[in-house]
Amino acid sequence: MTRIKICGITTPADAELLAELGVEAVGLNFYHKSPRCVAPERAGELVKHLGPFVATVGVFVTNDYSTVYWTCETFKLGLRAVQTYSDSPPALPLAPFAHIPAFRVKDSSDLAHIQQFVIACRPAAVLVDSFVTGEMGGTGHRAPWELLVGFDPGVPLILAGGLTPDNVAEAIRLVKPWGVDVASGVEASPGRKDPSKVRAFVAAVRGSFSAVAVATVP
Repeated sequence: MTRIKICGITTPADAELLAELGVEAVGLNFYHKSPRCVAPERAGELVKHLGPFVATVGVFVTNDYSTVYWTCETFKLGLRAVQTYSDSPPALPLAPFAHIPAFRVKDSSDLAHIQQFVIACRPAAVLVDSFVTGEMGGTGHRAPWELLVGFDPGVPLILAGGLTPDNVAEAIRLVKPWGVDVASGVEASPGRKDPSKVRAFVAAVRGSFSAVAVATVP
């Protein structure tokens, strides 16, 4: 089964929709330059609307892992995991939070970097995003699926970058990721989800799983 993470929610209505649809995880973006940024002081209010079974993931863009840990502990958001855009692995584990380092991939050298990062700190999973100069995710640009066919980083791989309800099934067929992550591909405007697009995305992901299950039945 391909897991679903919807990233960059900013409203209680979006949180309630994702809880209703039963997505596995929701991303709370703490990167101040993002149009989907929420202040940690506000994030707790969104978490209240997610119900008991949706994992929350804090998204950070920083090489200062102490800031990541301080934010998680200070604001008591109940985060299950932290997703980081960072040049280097942490010196110490980020426990009790599952660590999901994110990588903007342009060519095969970036895949080698991911493997070295995994060897250095053994994260819970890795997220592969598209490379856009000066941008850290949420760009709507597609990741290089062709590079990722058969790629095994040694931990679960989460595919992001330019996914939409129309292309996510094809991405899953080619890359076979453990999970998929979407932000702009299901939005009405930055930080505001489009309920019809969200429902279509979830249906497409779950439909792709059903198709694989049927195909493997002898």
